[in-house]
Amino acid sequence: MKDVYDKFGLEASTRDFIGHSMALYSTDDYINSPGQAKETVERIRLYANSMARYGKSPYIYPLYGLGELPQGFARLSAIYGGTYMLNTSVDEFLYDGSKISGIKATMRDRGDENEEGMKFTTKTKMILGDPSYFPGKVQVVGHLLKAICILNHPLEKTGDADSLQLIIPQSQVGRKHDIYIAMVSSAHNVCPKGYYIAIVSTIAETSANHHLELQPGLERLGRIEEKFMGPPIPLYQPLESGVNDQIFISNSFDASSHFETVTENVRDLYRRAMGEELKVEGLREGQSLAEE
Repeated sequence: MKDVYDKFGLEASTRDFIGHSMALYSTDDYINSPGQAKETVERIRLYANSMARYGKSPYIYPLYGLGELPQGFARLSAIYGGTYMLNTSVDEFLYDGSKISGIKATMRDRGDENEEGMKFTTKTKMILGDPSYFPGKVQVVGHLLKAICILNHPLEKTGDADSLQLIIPQSQVGRKHDIYIAMVSSAHNVCPKGYYIAIVSTIAETSANHHLELQPGLERLGRIEEKFMGPPIPLYQPLESGVNDQIFISNSFDASSHFETVTENVRDLYRRAMGEELKVEGLREGQSLAEE
């Protein structure tokens, strides 16, 4: 991709914008990776086509918050025979030799954690799960820093936008990782009118003073009414592909606010589990059934 940038004589700031805000790369590794130009151009085209389709932004965000995404999955899953179980804990994983064969679990009523609950066993030939279920099968590859901020004003120089995503490229703040800002408001039914919720996130690069690593993003918010920031969150990746034991583990959510890396992880998870590429065909038909 470096040759493409050089051919058109693009300045460093323009390269940052194209690579991080349009192509949504989280690092600059893509610039010097052989054969990366085609994928980068496809990412840029996706951004441009999305802008043309939706107008003000290439992104869409669910009303009532991101919790609507798993609800949508539950409805669509039910159409195809899936079962979505809430308030259910996995007690034990069962194996047949080296391969997974089932689970033992307990379902309890909400708020009745001390009750014995309904215990059951389910057989399976495959499990897909996040790292929290398999602490012995994952490794820590970094730490996520995140601050949730409540504002009573829109961000300056954004045209009083009621929602936005800002990506501060790593090179502009002397870092190795971008800083992300995602802001939503009462327009999405996630907070009272007159308030805004902004989430600032990045990957930790030091072992102390983590609030300073988020400072460029926090400063961009202006006056903050309330700020919530917990300890660094470990980021996990599976130690193996999962082919041997048929347990396929996802990566942890990273600092990005646009879900591009989540999409890549879903494709990778499907490829490992099914042995073929994911083809997203027939989704509109399934969505129509879910709405009915």
